[in-house]
Amino acid sequence: MLTKRIIPCLDIKNGRTVKGVNFVDLRDAGDPVELAKQYADYGADELVFLDITATLEARATTLEMVLHVAEQVNIPFTVGGGISSVEHVDALLKNGADKVSINSSAVKRPELVNELADKFGSQCVVVAIDAKQIEDGTWKVHLAGGTIPTDIDLFEWAKEVEQRGAGEILFTSMDHDGTKAGFANKALAKLSEELNIPIIASGGAGNVQHFIDTFTEGKSDAALAASVFHFGEIPIPDLKKELKEHNIEVRL
Repeated sequence: MLTKRIIPCLDIKNGRTVKGVNFVDLRDAGDPVELAKQYADYGADELVFLDITATLEARATTLEMVLHVAEQVNIPFTVGGGISSVEHVDALLKNGADKVSINSSAVKRPELVNELADKFGSQCVVVAIDAKQIEDGTWKVHLAGGTIPTDIDLFEWAKEVEQRGAGEILFTSMDHDGTKAGFANKALAKLSEELNIPIIASGGAGNVQHFIDTFTEGKSDAALAASVFHFGEIPIPDLKKELKEHNIEVRL
């Protein structure tokens, strides 16, 4: 049985870690390299870094940060934000990233998923999907950090990127992001049932029970969170101990 993974997410803006609610109202959460090292020491299974202001100027900063993180941590980490080419991915992987996360660029040009999977292997390609549930109950994909709505259905899109070679889906429920009210477990369970690749739950972690629920009800393979880890609300060793007590397989 595969162990469930706990993944701290570090949103990076101008070289610093930041955290907001529903994708806005950002506040500083510390130095990303120091935080990464702490999380690796505390037993995080993986890390995700998202450059949320992925302008061209930020790219050099991100590459440098990736290099420093790779020197400091011994767990896999994923980098995302503004990635739209094979060349950019090549540079990130050469600097030490294990995987890359693509989002808006995959929607704008779906062939990018195929290109990255063919060149670097599916295990390197995480497709991040930000989606919101609308009035008729369907889930619609949003782009550009959740600012641009589309008519694309979450489940159809997830199936398409799996077919194109994505190795994992990182699904963020925008309705749940930063609310600390729990993950979107019904949508997560549906994704898990319809797809054969791992699903990472994101958006809504507020307490230990939420992690238990997403691994049981949501059938998630991994759970990603930010503020509850950054601000010390849920220590990772305590979380894993609790999961273990609920017969959820984790790496201690």
